[in-house]
Amino acid sequence: MKRPTLYDVLEARKTIAPYLPRTPLHYYAALSKFLDAEIRLKHENHQALGAFKVRGGINLLAHMSQEERSRGVITASSGNHGQSIAYACKLFGARAIIGLPENANPLKVESMRNLGAELIFHGKNFDEAREYCERLAREEGYRYVHAVNEPLLVAGVATETLEIIEDFPGVESIFVPLGGGSGAAGACIVAKAVNPEIKVLAVQSAQAPAGYLSWKNRSLTQAAMETTAEGLATATGYELTQGILWDLLDDFLLVDDREILQAIAILIEKAHTLAEAAGAAALAGAIKQKEGIKGRKVAIVVSGGNITLAQLREVLENYQPA
Repeated sequence: MKRPTLYDVLEARKTIAPYLPRTPLHYYAALSKFLDAEIRLKHENHQALGAFKVRGGINLLAHMSQEERSRGVITASSGNHGQSIAYACKLFGARAIIGLPENANPLKVESMRNLGAELIFHGKNFDEAREYCERLAREEGYRYVHAVNEPLLVAGVATETLEIIEDFPGVESIFVPLGGGSGAAGACIVAKAVNPEIKVLAVQSAQAPAGYLSWKNRSLTQAAMETTAEGLATATGYELTQGILWDLLDDFLLVDDREILQAIAILIEKAHTLAEAAGAAALAGAIKQKEGIKGRKVAIVVSGGNITLAQLREVLENYQPA
């Protein structure tokens, strides 16, 4: 697979600009005081679908041939990627078939249905749904979209980092959550091309550490997947994104699911921001790295805000004020 370059990201921005507005990058005094650093949040939770993935879906479908679209597009997702493909297929007139784990987030399921996607529920996690969709694509001739190993997806989501650097030119560290790794890989591509001194740090749940282990081992690695953060719930590393991370990522942090839930509450209390678990993971990583970012200019990606009422209730009932 050809790795995306900064040129590809700049082209992706031109492609998606007619369909998506820039998302805000806001400074929060209370959060900055809490972390003793200049903290700005990149609000991908403000996207119409509530997550950053829509950037990649539009970029991919815009470049897809009419023949590919006419075959029907199939993909697997834990939720936000599926929303992205469903939205882009509706935009460009393609049939969308989305494979989901049986316990998929009901808000994301409803969104995909509202966008006209055909939904298939299979397996306990993303990777089981992915393997099933790959088989269906071979049998039925659909255009299969891998949730991670698609250069156009990575280039699309990398536009969020382009916006961060443009809006915060003095940024020194960028914290990005990692599930499959498209957001973190995209951040590395842009940051290292613009200014190699910018530190990019990926954050993953310790209850689903396959991405971290793949990065540490420099080899695609499988691991147990027990996290409740569905946006981080992958059981293996992926070729395209891991190759980029091996070369360009500065650091990789594991955080416990309990730390992620705490970060959801901290975002509400100190930044008036609603995030899903994956969307709060980057903040959990910044908290864990607090001494290392003291006094620095830091951007934290809030990758999504699709949290259910039941999930939010659990967070608030168990929150211990920092």
